[in-house]
Amino acid sequence: MAKRWITEWRPDDPGFWEQSGKRVARRNLLFSVFAEHLGFTVWTVWSIVAVKLGSYEFSTDQLFWIVSLPNLVGSALRIPYTFGPAKFGGRNFTVVSALLLLVPAALLAVAVSDPATPYWVFLAIAATAGLGGGNFASSMANITYFYPQAKQGSALGLNAAGGNIGVSSVQLFMPLVIGAFGLAAAGLFWIPFILAAAAGAYFFMDNLTVAKADPKAQLKIAGRAQTWIMALLYIGTFGSFIGYSTAFPLLINSQFPEQASLVTLAFLGPLVGSLIRPAGGWLADRIGGSRVTLVNFGAMAGAVALVWQGLVQQSFALFFCSYMLLIATTGVGNGSTYRMIPAIFRAKATAGIPAGTPAHEAALAVGKRDASAAVGLISAIGAFGGFFINRGFGSSIAATGGAGAALASFAGFYVLCAFITWACYLRTAGRVPSLAAARV
Repeated sequence: MAKRWITEWRPDDPGFWEQSGKRVARRNLLFSVFAEHLGFTVWTVWSIVAVKLGSYEFSTDQLFWIVSLPNLVGSALRIPYTFGPAKFGGRNFTVVSALLLLVPAALLAVAVSDPATPYWVFLAIAATAGLGGGNFASSMANITYFYPQAKQGSALGLNAAGGNIGVSSVQLFMPLVIGAFGLAAAGLFWIPFILAAAAGAYFFMDNLTVAKADPKAQLKIAGRAQTWIMALLYIGTFGSFIGYSTAFPLLINSQFPEQASLVTLAFLGPLVGSLIRPAGGWLADRIGGSRVTLVNFGAMAGAVALVWQGLVQQSFALFFCSYMLLIATTGVGNGSTYRMIPAIFRAKATAGIPAGTPAHEAALAVGKRDASAAVGLISAIGAFGGFFINRGFGSSIAATGGAGAALASFAGFYVLCAFITWACYLRTAGRVPSLAAARV
């Protein structure tokens, strides 16, 4: 794979961009989205498969462990995957990361084909699905290099949305595929698409010699307080999105067994959460990311209370509508918190430096560099929320027979996140003009 290296790449040069850069960038974005979408589908396929494992007589808590492990492994892999494109080339790494999806897809088919497969084998195979979770980080890192600064927002937004919708597509199509061809098809179905994604990346994507990253330098951002504050908030938004999305089918099946046929509607949750994500960024651009995030965490806590009421009253209609509202608020929060990250690091870097001066321009460059490094780490840590939510539901049901204890802890966490948002950004903005000016 030594071919297709581009040695001259100047996306911020308008002439270069219009003449050839735009066409190349769009081609790479298209095949990146395809591969990333498949990564999300393989990452979250166990959210549907777990519901279909009734013949194995696993407890609800055991099933939530199966759904949780891909989230845990995928979140951890996001950190090394962030550096993959710069180290090996975006095209090369996309080919390899796509082909690695064959492992969880094939092993899933093997596991469910044997009625004697032990529980620990299911856990091990489900963990390999985490390979799909790492693809998001490498895909986002790679596409960043292809687009000019002014167009990175829309390009990364499309890339992220293409991946997130993978959660919805797997929950929409897998019940139909399993019903028609059997449980093993939940793994075998994806193999032709995985091969097509790898082939597409091999023949149509490119490596950039200008894409360089120093992991040691980038990981220095871990020493900044803002990195950890935003990582906590991102656990509350993106982590909640992936957690609630993957828990939805199993929660319906376990808490409303008489409505088990309606598990097929679970795909609507991640679909709404994905499609509404740009609205959070749009609102943040206009009224400030911290304001949107603060109000949204309050809405998330309220939505959790409504979900709990639906469970207490055993009203599927109330539960389902409230859960849809809850996932929608996670989507809004994804957009607003993601918008806050670059604004915060630019504002911190330029605080007290007069605009328009050479020093301000130099500080702005530092802020952009810091924000780029922080996004990778924050997105990796934030994804761990998917593990915590699934384990919360599993532990709560095992200990109390219901999800109430988990929901109460989730609501309390969102209240904490709202307070942190206010204390660290809204209250501080009055004393730091650069934070207010950046609409943090």
